[in-house]
Amino acid sequence: MEESELYKKLGILTKDKDKWEDNIPYVSSLLAHDSVKIQAKALWLLGEMGLEYPLKVQDAVPAIVSFCDSEESLLRERAVNALGRIGRGNCCVIQPYWTDLFRFASDDEANVRLSFIWASENIATNTPDIYENHMSVFEKLLHDENDKVRMEAPEIFRVLGKRRPEFVRPFVEQLQRISETDDNRVVRIHCLGAFKATVSR
Repeated sequence: MEESELYKKLGILTKDKDKWEDNIPYVSSLLAHDSVKIQAKALWLLGEMGLEYPLKVQDAVPAIVSFCDSEESLLRERAVNALGRIGRGNCCVIQPYWTDLFRFASDDEANVRLSFIWASENIATNTPDIYENHMSVFEKLLHDENDKVRMEAPEIFRVLGKRRPEFVRPFVEQLQRISETDDNRVVRIHCLGAFKATVSR
């Protein structure tokens, strides 16, 4: 099948959630495809499938993790995203690999750092306690050189501020200060949201 045709087929499957469960082995097999575009799409879809059926994608997790070492930043990004979605569905499925995700907080590519934050938000939604001793990692990302990373970084503080405000309280003054002084409007809004989520608990 041509790459474009296969990509289109995966796009249709992405929208047809009723067929996800039965197609997990098929989509997992596409991780071995020679097209980066197809691999990236399969990683994304396995993440979404894993949110719905975390135990059903368990066998594919080692293959997903293998892309975390890819030289292609898109594949690292998608692998981290997928682990975040699967971890939101059931953190136990990705637990052996969770600590290793923190190396992506300092990845050379901004989109991978962004994906690390987003994945962490997903996991923290249902399993917040594991982040208690890791808040300083996210504090550094509040000052990232990339605007998109700085826009996303406050969101992990908002997610945890709603669930475990004690984790975020040491950073509320900093969040408030950034919400008043940052040059980027979205960063200011997201920091204010994180601040309010924490102090209202």
